[in-house]
Amino acid sequence: MTESKEFDCVGLGLCPIDYLCVVPSYPKPNEKTEAVGFSQQGGGPVATAMVALSRLGGKAAFVGKVGADAEGEFVRAQFQWEGVDDSRIIVDKEVRTPQAFVWIDGKTGERSIVLNRTEWEPPSWEQIDHEVLTKTRYLHIDGRFPELEIPAAEMAKANGAEIVMDVGSVREEMESFFPLVHYFVASETFFNSHFPNRTLEEGLQEILRKGPSVVVVTLGERGAWGADRFHLHKIPAFSVPVIDTTGAGDVFHGAFIFSLLKKWDLKKQLIFASAVAALKCTQLGGRKGIPSYSETIQFLRNNGQSEF
Repeated sequence: MTESKEFDCVGLGLCPIDYLCVVPSYPKPNEKTEAVGFSQQGGGPVATAMVALSRLGGKAAFVGKVGADAEGEFVRAQFQWEGVDDSRIIVDKEVRTPQAFVWIDGKTGERSIVLNRTEWEPPSWEQIDHEVLTKTRYLHIDGRFPELEIPAAEMAKANGAEIVMDVGSVREEMESFFPLVHYFVASETFFNSHFPNRTLEEGLQEILRKGPSVVVVTLGERGAWGADRFHLHKIPAFSVPVIDTTGAGDVFHGAFIFSLLKKWDLKKQLIFASAVAALKCTQLGGRKGIPSYSETIQFLRNNGQSEF
């Protein structure tokens, strides 16, 4: 799969520690409740995508920053356990590793997230290892830090990499990203905010005109749509018993990148990524439920997808 590159994909972004708490229902103001489930995992959109890619069989690396603290050690240890190269992660004694506090509704699996990065700042362009950007087939970013990600995308692209972008909500300098990105995969929240007076299909076509060759919108329990310059595919979601939706979009991205490595057509890519994201939702947290490649193929075949 590597085709002379050291990595299939390098991810660049935020890597917090997730504290996940399942509650029987969200407490009202001044109300107390007891958790019915808890987990501590590594988190972050791009970071979790790289874990998903690695678990499926791809070779991934992550570039980011943690604090010189126990939480940073935990984040890096999880990368190592999952086979994601963490050697380019900066350990900074002056910051604290970001934390995400996640409350999951035990009835629906829906979640609310509070991200704490009040004692953390992103790495600068000068701090990161530039060489790794020349050693990858794909670069995965989420637009959170444009001053870092735009030059990284430019360098990776100049060295033959294709850029995959995950956008959960509208980011600064979005117009600067579009010409750099090959695969733009965003949430429905982004489309509704960025194109408030247009249909999803109109939004997909508008972004295609701005540069990306493929645009995908993830729709949660309603599946995903994907378009290139010739086709529009509408893929329904798979039905699974949902425990927690945390990280489902992030896992979708990692699976989508893996499907690019397999050189499948767009429709097959969307079906595969949707299956991996669905299986993730059957477990608590963004990473625990990520399936292996063989588990995903078996799930697909059990659900009538005989082409896999």
